[in-house]
Amino acid sequence: MDERGNTTFGINTFYLLGFPTSQPIQIVLFFIFLFAYILTVTENILVIIIIWTSANLHKPMYFFLGNLSFLEMWYVTVTIPKLLAIFVTESRQISVTACMSQLYFFISLVCTECMLLAVMAFDRYVAICTPLHYVTIMDWNICLVLALCSWFTGLLISFIKVYYISRLTFCNSGLINHFYCDISPILNLACTDMRVAELVDFVLALFILLVPLMLTFISYCCILTTVFGIPTSSGRQKAFSTCTSHLAVVIIFYFATLFMYARLSKAQSFNYNKLISVVYTVITPLLNPVIYCLRNKDVKEVIWKLILKPNPTLPLRVSMA
Repeated sequence: MDERGNTTFGINTFYLLGFPTSQPIQIVLFFIFLFAYILTVTENILVIIIIWTSANLHKPMYFFLGNLSFLEMWYVTVTIPKLLAIFVTESRQISVTACMSQLYFFISLVCTECMLLAVMAFDRYVAICTPLHYVTIMDWNICLVLALCSWFTGLLISFIKVYYISRLTFCNSGLINHFYCDISPILNLACTDMRVAELVDFVLALFILLVPLMLTFISYCCILTTVFGIPTSSGRQKAFSTCTSHLAVVIIFYFATLFMYARLSKAQSFNYNKLISVVYTVITPLLNPVIYCLRNKDVKEVIWKLILKPNPTLPLRVSMA
């Protein structure tokens, strides 16, 4: 291992700073993030089960929603368990290999979500703007292809990004000022020329963020044009109500990701960057199932039927009493 001054080259261990606070606050944060993790996983599993078991929800929109719930269940699993371990054991070490693995899965999930949100916007466009052709256009073969393309695109873009980042040499203390392995704080530790890795990261970030965002924007422009053309206010409200939950999720997701990743130079991971990261790594996966369930009439009806479903043994007990 070569040394130049105070800089050590070829390190094989990183240190995640996490949220450096006093021990009592660490305990409080542990239970907050643990509760958020358990609740998020439970919510998304319930959404998947409800969609899978209810014949009324066997529609393209809910097929993509199931994909989104499956994605966000792993979204929090990639980042939060390591953070919980830091809170409990204060063991901040993570090997370079483990860090790159976490980075790969995290980026692939972010990219896949970008694609899925665009696909869901296209589904709403077809349903509202060309309702007579909806069944023909959004058949199950097309839905399966769109979902697989979303996952494949996310995995491929993440592989290219991490490939170039992993070729860099890292030095200094190896301290990552974040609670998970993210691109900017890792690039801040690079000692070798990282212009190619940085350019690849920037170009692919713009592509995977802006292209789906533009497709989503165009879809909603067409949706709004169609909705405003509906003569009755009740008809306009009914047509647009099917999009409000998806639109809310899109706004929250892109607000955070564009702020974090659509930047050319490597960015210092200040504490406010960590707070923004909490929005799309913890809060968004936690809120999305709630948003979709509370704003979606079909899902609410299925949930109420499950809650209010009469006990088949109840009449027998009453008659025997």
